[in-house]
Amino acid sequence: MKALILLIFLLLISGCTASNVISLGSVEISDYNGTRLDSVNDFRENSIHGPQYINIDNYTLEVFGLASNPKDYTYSEVLSHQAYSKIVQINCVEGWSVKILWEGVLVKDLLEEAGVEPEASTIIFHAFDGYSTSFPLSYILDNNILLAYKMNNITIPPERGYPFQLVAENKWGFKWIKWITGIELSSDSSYLGYWESRGYNNNADLNGSKFS
Repeated sequence: MKALILLIFLLLISGCTASNVISLGSVEISDYNGTRLDSVNDFRENSIHGPQYINIDNYTLEVFGLASNPKDYTYSEVLSHQAYSKIVQINCVEGWSVKILWEGVLVKDLLEEAGVEPEASTIIFHAFDGYSTSFPLSYILDNNILLAYKMNNITIPPERGYPFQLVAENKWGFKWIKWITGIELSSDSSYLGYWESRGYNNNADLNGSKFS
C-alpha cells in the first residue's frame, strides 16, 4: 500500500517540471541592503505631454551624430549589455524627491560601440515626446551614468519612462529624461533642451541655481 501511494505521488509531481512553471514577473522591492527605498508610485506626473506608451516591437534607440559607427539598437539589444545597479535619489525643482534602486546599462558602453569622434563635446538625449536635454560628454563618461530599464527590481512602467530613463545623478530632475529614443553626439556645447531653453540652468547641479 505504501509503495502504491509513493507511486501515485511520484506520478503527480512528475508533471511539475521547470518547463511548466509560469513566471509571475518581478515584485517591487522597498528595501535594498538596509536602505529604505521609495516607490515607483511616489513620483509626480510633470511630463510635457503626459505619459508616453511606446510599442516596443517597433522601438529603436539611435546613437548618432559625431559617431564613427552609428548604432540603432532594439530594446533587447540594449538589455544584452552588461547590467549595473545603484541607488540614486531624484530631486525635482518642484520640491519633492524619490530614492530608487536603478538598474540599467552604462551610457558610455553604448558610446564606445558607436565610436565617439574627437570633436564631440556634448551629448544630447532625445525623447519620444519631443523632449530633449544635454550634458557635457565628460559628465557621462566620468560618472558611470545609467540608462535605466528597471527601478526597484521591476521594469520601468510607461508612466516613469519605459523603455529607458536617464539616471542623471547630482542633477535636477528635469535632466532625468524619460522615453529616450536618441543619443546624439555633438560639438554644440551651447545646446539647450526643452526646459533649459525656457530659463532653467543648463548645468543643473543640485548645489547650484535652478535657473539661468
